Amino acid sequence: MRKIKEILRLHHELGLARREIGRSVSVSPNTVADVIRRAEVARLPWPLPEDLDEAALDARLYPPTAPSSVRRPEPDPEQMHRELARKGVTLQLLWLEYKAEYPDGLQYTQFCERYRRFRGKVDVVLRQEHKAGEKLFVDFAGPTVPIVERRTGELRDAHVFVAVLGCSNYTYIEATWGEDLRSWLLAHIHCFGALGGVVRTVVCDNLKSGVTHPDYYEPDLNPAYADLARHYGCAVVPARPRRPRDKAKVEAGVLVAERTVLAPLRDRTFFSLVELNEALTEGTARLNEAPFQKLEGSRLSLFETLDSPALLPLPLTPYEFAEWKRARVNIDYHLELERNFYSVPYQLAREEVDVRYTAGTVEVLFAGARVASHARRFGRGEYSTKSEHMPEAHRRYLEWSPGRLISWAGTVGPETAQLVQTILERRPHPEHGYRACLGIMRLSKHYPSARVEAASRRALFLGATSYRSVKSILARGLDTVPLPAAPEPLPGLAIVHENLRGPHYYAEEKEA
Repeated sequence: MRKIKEILRLHHELGLARREIGRSVSVSPNTVADVIRRAEVARLPWPLPEDLDEAALDARLYPPTAPSSVRRPEPDPEQMHRELARKGVTLQLLWLEYKAEYPDGLQYTQFCERYRRFRGKVDVVLRQEHKAGEKLFVDFAGPTVPIVERRTGELRDAHVFVAVLGCSNYTYIEATWGEDLRSWLLAHIHCFGALGGVVRTVVCDNLKSGVTHPDYYEPDLNPAYADLARHYGCAVVPARPRRPRDKAKVEAGVLVAERTVLAPLRDRTFFSLVELNEALTEGTARLNEAPFQKLEGSRLSLFETLDSPALLPLPLTPYEFAEWKRARVNIDYHLELERNFYSVPYQLAREEVDVRYTAGTVEVLFAGARVASHARRFGRGEYSTKSEHMPEAHRRYLEWSPGRLISWAGTVGPETAQLVQTILERRPHPEHGYRACLGIMRLSKHYPSARVEAASRRALFLGATSYRSVKSILARGLDTVPLPAAPEPLPGLAIVHENLRGPHYYAEEKEA
């Protein structure tokens, strides 16, 4: 469902072609055309209403229809191909003529699909024409640059990110420590900042940092990369595998960067990534300012004249690097992220959710909607639990504290308060006695306060400070039995108990 909203955004806000939209969101062009057509039939406005959730949007776009078993006449794709070569002839016109001859024939989507299958057998080379501010081609160069660690002398290779604008060939080059997701996204952020604006389409190679599942027809973007594109309001269109013509600009740009920027630095020793980037910035400036051999002007002059005015404005804040993952919520309504645990609404127990986490926050999304947000924890085995995510019974339980339990017990009587305090003090941790105290609370709902108070007094007298002892006293009616008089302390005896006889007992027995 997130892809449907992205298709509508790219269609209405950026005006991209259906094939480019399909490659950006990992669906076929036919699916893009179908979504746009269904949105027009459903008369959906753009932007979509805020109260239109995913279930309602799905119901409006895909109402249930009865399956059809009618066999329809097939069009002639070869005849269609010949007709389309004539000026002014379109698939729409051919379909109208086909429907006039066969009223029960194929609908427009399937009619076009038949022709596309036929046309796919022919390999056509297309010379691309780039509009100002439209496309930015990005990739990593093949050669790396060694950087020497000053203290140890260890060599570490730095990778080189190259970006080329389609219209002016204006080039941006930056060194990173790797080709991982973080380096890839930060290079894009720095590139947009250096350009002073955003292009409408970014064309990338099928490297793992940008494309999770490379595919000839439906590549799947890395969620963090797609999130960056949404933040900057552009589209990402991966090049087709084994089709270098799709990104010929950056292929040529990488070759030029290797020859004019990297090659002059081959004998220079660098001791930090900052030092290398300063040298790359100087070399890139010379490249962009160098005049063309067969054209007037330079990359910089064309950029200032054509590309720069046509770029989309930068957002108010740069993109904050975020990572994504899929996680399943445990039965305790917590999910695990890097050995720490974060709560979600308990209704989502055992559900799969999307987790977006940055350096400071963790966001949980279900069906495209954010359901939880936490401050990120960096320990091990730590829990971040919000009370609103708990069931009502769990919430009431955690709201109790030792002071509150003793105060409640005082409403029954001083003996009950003393019993609760004794229970809490005799546990290694007060929380271990919460269950026993809550059990006594439940007993007060079934027995009068006077009986609970008498049972507490008896339990304290006998030293049986537990929930089971109080429950047994009340169940057997022992709270109504008078307590025996407390024995007087015996001389020289530290322990006092009613069953201890003392030396006078034996003295009396001897006289007898």
